[in-house]
Amino acid sequence: MKMTSLKLKKILDDKLANENYRTSYNRDKDTFRIEWKESRKGMTITLPNVVAKYNTRGEAAIEELVDHINEALRIMNEEHQLTGMEKHIFPVIRATSFPTTTKSEIKLVYKEHTAETRVYYALDLGKSYRLIDEELLEKEGWNKDRIDEIATFNLRSLETEYKMDRVADNNFYFFAKQDGYDASRILNEALLEEMKANSSGELAIAVPHQDVLIIADIQNKTGYDILAQMTMKFFAEGRIPITSLPFIYENKELEPIFILAKNKPEK
Repeated sequence: MKMTSLKLKKILDDKLANENYRTSYNRDKDTFRIEWKESRKGMTITLPNVVAKYNTRGEAAIEELVDHINEALRIMNEEHQLTGMEKHIFPVIRATSFPTTTKSEIKLVYKEHTAETRVYYALDLGKSYRLIDEELLEKEGWNKDRIDEIATFNLRSLETEYKMDRVADNNFYFFAKQDGYDASRILNEALLEEMKANSSGELAIAVPHQDVLIIADIQNKTGYDILAQMTMKFFAEGRIPITSLPFIYENKELEPIFILAKNKPEK
């Protein structure tokens, strides 16, 4: 059947039926809103986007959306705490365009990283996670340094396995465990130093989206072109895009680079 926004709204109403939820449809914006009746916390879905996914992937797109909605609403309705959950706190990399406050205007806890990226902190809840905000921090009597220290320590415990691809004499290493923290591994200094020590060319690093970290041992001009194309492709396809610009790693510093086709990068 041909899917329309109204048909999709009806499907979502049926699949998400719960006496504690309130749903509404905004005809002008073509959006579907679902929220907890009591707290009014919830989420808004742009229906044409889901219709497009349905046309490509069929029923699986709707089932996936319903899972995400249920999980998000469950998390919104829980009281979270950091004490006792220290092993479940991790850093996450986001673009500098990513919001610094929640939808309720509460400031998120973050620190600057590069001109392209920022570090936020997540409380891992299993299937999903919650970004840590200043309100939660104050409630626990914690400060930003403590969160950063714990998150960085936990990051180092994550596996650093990779797949390698050799193209035109350049080595490309892909870190993609799909654990939500692939891009975060760019913060693992021990890993970067090890890769640098084992590289014979210039070390370049890319975090096009949340679920991949690319490290490249660049030997020639072609290597830069390949990395640029690869990063752009991953950036366009990523669920949570970060940056299409790769970085050169030198002296423990990450310098964003703009790669001109067939040329060495300009810093």
